[in-house]
Amino acid sequence: MSGYGGSGPGAECHPHGMRARTASCSGAHVATPLGTMCAVTSRDALVSLCFIGEAHAASARPEAGEPSALIRLLESQLDEYFAGTRTTFDIPRRLEGTRFQREVWTALLDIPHGHTSTYGAIARLLGMPAAARAVGAANGRNPISIIVPCHRLVGAQGALTGYGGGMERKAWLLDHERRGASAASGARLGA
Repeated sequence: MSGYGGSGPGAECHPHGMRARTASCSGAHVATPLGTMCAVTSRDALVSLCFIGEAHAASARPEAGEPSALIRLLESQLDEYFAGTRTTFDIPRRLEGTRFQREVWTALLDIPHGHTSTYGAIARLLGMPAAARAVGAANGRNPISIIVPCHRLVGAQGALTGYGGGMERKAWLLDHERRGASAASGARLGA
């Protein structure tokens, strides 16, 4: 399912169009059932993972040669996620953004697989009940799609709202996770 695509020497590390703090980053293209993603890593962490073509996707040229251990770990964990056998990710990641953005992205990690939350709920969790729109803006700048599950945020009435990877992908990801959560729940009930 995943595939490493190397097509040039070196990589420019520009997650979301901003130069990363680390000068040494690597890039790779990772194939998924929803399309190719661009992964950018530093020496020790995932910095960005976005679908190719997203408006604010990282602009890294894939490294030539074999993928790094970190890229292989990412591919393995994404393969498990898409196969329905992984519900959380433990790949090292570095979230770069404002303090508020990092707080929102950290809150996203607490939304369980197979569930959703709302922008307003995250705003209230952060102690800023009037900041739902700011939560939405921060969610839209999430640099690490799927791993930091920005797709799990929905509108106040449960309606699907924007997703940088496209609404079809968001719907697919939520349905994929619901199916997996239902199957796991059914297995526990039947045990």
